[in-house]
Amino acid sequence: MSDVQAFAEKVIANIEKVIVGKREALELTVINLLCEGHLLIEDVPGVGKTMLARSLSKSLGCSFNRIQFTPDMLPSDVTGVSIFNQVSREFEYRPGPVVAQVVLADEINRATPKTQAALLEAMQERQITVDGVTHQLPEPFMVLATQNPIEYEGTFPLPEAQLDRFLLRLRLGYPGFDDEIKVLEGQQFTHPLEALEQIVSVEEVVEMQEAVKNVYVAAPVKRYIVELTRYTRNHGDVYLGASTRGSLALFRAGQSRAALEGRDYVLPDDIKELAIPCLAHRVILGPAARLRDVTADSVMTEILDTVAVPGGDLAPAV
Repeated sequence: MSDVQAFAEKVIANIEKVIVGKREALELTVINLLCEGHLLIEDVPGVGKTMLARSLSKSLGCSFNRIQFTPDMLPSDVTGVSIFNQVSREFEYRPGPVVAQVVLADEINRATPKTQAALLEAMQERQITVDGVTHQLPEPFMVLATQNPIEYEGTFPLPEAQLDRFLLRLRLGYPGFDDEIKVLEGQQFTHPLEALEQIVSVEEVVEMQEAVKNVYVAAPVKRYIVELTRYTRNHGDVYLGASTRGSLALFRAGQSRAALEGRDYVLPDDIKELAIPCLAHRVILGPAARLRDVTADSVMTEILDTVAVPGGDLAPAV
């Protein structure tokens, strides 16, 4: 797994030229990339959500499109449309902005549910269907969606089916005091994004995504993953718990985190570190819990404290 570790370090170091002091968030972003997943970035404006998406695409050399979601958007504004060609007398497909390797869905919760649903097929099957014709999306394909958790005016909450399609949710948060000074100094004359260069190839990305799948997961760790997920379904404050897709997301993310640490096997610590980013956004709280200001993160913390952590030798047999 040394190749995966070196790959991740190279990508993270490059993005850190733009995103300062957010090592943990960048590691989660790379884990998401290696899992071939989609990322939901939930935070206040101006903390670097868009810059993170653009920095990642430039580092990987991937094609990049940005979709600015608004209430008046139509599904065809996302997927594209078929236009009648007067010369050939046939309909031609004009791709929408979702046809790219890295897609930034900016302020996704400002679009109507009908437009949000246009992403469902793309995020799960990695294809889109327009006028009955299916079009495959490029590889790798990754959606980075941003939403502002405090501006509820004019927003439409993401439905459960859409939330479930995001492998991870992360929050960048405000930078530390010294880090914010570095941001001021770094952007005094020009933005560091302009000088950012591609440091890996698209072929390397696909190769690392395949390599991560070989990381060993012992039976006790698999049981630990499923127990965590099942506890979310039976918790008293939870209306809707994490799905089987959540278990699979935690399984894949654990493999990627182990590879980032240079290991070829997953430890329970990997699962514990990723449980909240992987599962909390899939947990829908009941009305009574929301009135008591209970959060999905606090429910997941309680579950992590409840479920027994497996021990013993979890490395693969030699």
